Amino acid sequence: MQLQDILYSQGFGTRRVCAGLIQQGLVQVYPSLDSSVPLSCTDSAAEFVAQDLRFRVQGADWPYHEKAYLMLHKPLATECSQKPSTYPSIYTLLPSPLRLRPQKGAVQGVQAVGRLDQDTSGLLLLTDDGKFIHRMSSPRHHVPKVYEVTVRHALDEKQLQKLLCGVVLDDDPKPVMAAAAERVAEHHLRLTLTQGKYHQVKRMVAAVSNRVEALHRSQIGGLRLPEELAPGHWRWLSQTDLAGIAA
Repeated sequence: MQLQDILYSQGFGTRRVCAGLIQQGLVQVYPSLDSSVPLSCTDSAAEFVAQDLRFRVQGADWPYHEKAYLMLHKPLATECSQKPSTYPSIYTLLPSPLRLRPQKGAVQGVQAVGRLDQDTSGLLLLTDDGKFIHRMSSPRHHVPKVYEVTVRHALDEKQLQKLLCGVVLDDDPKPVMAAAAERVAEHHLRLTLTQGKYHQVKRMVAAVSNRVEALHRSQIGGLRLPEELAPGHWRWLSQTDLAGIAA
């Protein structure tokens, strides 16, 4: 695969822009997986095996990924939208190549797998793999999501049982049940859901006569948000991470 095409596939601009970066000496390539020193390459048509290739563009190291899979620790006061209405977009937290990765159709760059409200923090997945987004978002797959919920009033066993047995939301006559509901502390509820209805956690908590004061998503499937990943920071998902989501 030509180096200019590799850079293009990773979101570094049009093929002409990528060729220009290479010809200006702004791109270096690591000759092997265990290399610590990259080598300069000014030939935009130079052929490389893209899989597992590492390169440096304008001083920043990048690993080649045929498809991008990321986790982001979404901070409060951000919106999961390309065109936010009030708060900054989560996409401003990502480097431009991830926002510019080419895709078929009008959509460009990685996209959030589902959404978290502006007042909700926690684990958010992003990818440019449409099949992965569909699989994770489809209610047929029942991917569990764990939320740490701070509530206004003290929790009691009756509220937990109602959440587990099912509560009726105003847009659906069929009761909506939590997969798990744990009283961690007097005002701390750990709630596991396998659905993704609009404002579901807040509405379910309201249905048992309580109120959400703070909301944080800590886990998707078997993948937990790492404690060391600070709000606003992101990292690539490893194959182990991807396998853990379905675990």
